[in-house]
Amino acid sequence: MKADPNKFPELNKTKFEQRGTEFKLGVPIINAVTIGNSIAVSFGDGTVRIFNSGQSSEPIKAHKGVVLSMSKDGDNILTGGDDGRFLKISLDGKINEIANFNSRWVDHVTANNGSLVCSSGKVVYLWAPNKKEPKLLEHESTIGGVAFDQKGRRLAVSRYGGVTLWKKDYTNKWKSSDLIWKGSHNKVIFSPDDRYIVTSMQENQLHFWRLKDKIDSAMSGYGAKVKSFSFVDNSKYLATSGAKDAVCWPFDGDGPAGREPICLPYVGNKLVTFVEPFPNENAILTGLSDGSVFLSEIEKSNNTIIIRSFTESEVSAIAVTKDCSHLLIGDMGGNILWTSIWDEENN
Repeated sequence: MKADPNKFPELNKTKFEQRGTEFKLGVPIINAVTIGNSIAVSFGDGTVRIFNSGQSSEPIKAHKGVVLSMSKDGDNILTGGDDGRFLKISLDGKINEIANFNSRWVDHVTANNGSLVCSSGKVVYLWAPNKKEPKLLEHESTIGGVAFDQKGRRLAVSRYGGVTLWKKDYTNKWKSSDLIWKGSHNKVIFSPDDRYIVTSMQENQLHFWRLKDKIDSAMSGYGAKVKSFSFVDNSKYLATSGAKDAVCWPFDGDGPAGREPICLPYVGNKLVTFVEPFPNENAILTGLSDGSVFLSEIEKSNNTIIIRSFTESEVSAIAVTKDCSHLLIGDMGGNILWTSIWDEENN
């Protein structure tokens, strides 16, 4: 099959065989981030590796403990660790320490248009482009997640009781407003069209706000905490983990309030632990608690193929290269698979 990133592959299940390069590294995979056709992977021992063309770089010793968070910043990656360091790392392994908070963990990191952000405890530290000193954005409780909107003029900070939404005015001052919902909020994201903010919660549910009128609602019914969720196909669906199906909530029109999600079932009755959109398509890669990974079109439940069979370790990271030709799968057992999505013999 010839690779065409603008057309979802109608793959033949009977002809698909697991292929690619396997790495058994024995250290839990924490996160994976795509930078062009390279994929950066962070590990539980504080190291980072760069994967490209089925090859791995030597481990980059970034942190003394666990790499708690990782994000893309142009052609570099940002990492935060439980050693208190906030780092920028290039693809060739050069490390630039942006800040060191010593014993205070750097829980969350993100970037947009030259602005760099990390959080530690109850404080968000924001470096404007070309500024050496950060602006401190203080909150009343420990921060659960941070996310920029598409233009980088709004920063969502989740915490206990909801989300603090910071907005930069045209004098470059940041002013805050609150989105309130009782409970502890963790990961937070904007929808690709910036119309919605979604958080995961300590309970087995998600919460969303529609920003134009601040209407909000819970998305519940999960059997476990939602560790992974992401928007698919330019905001049409929000794909989520936390159930035995991949649960995909509709975000077209006025959003998911009062509507039922599409649920994509998988064999084996295992829990979905990770979801990753297939770029430019109405499709997702779904990782399960037994290590297996599937590729599915959301509105075509009969078009699902297995990408990786079980490893007995839950999937914790999936990333697709920019050209949509290869993907990387990682799990908590330290197993990594780098594999092609297309039939390379005919590509």
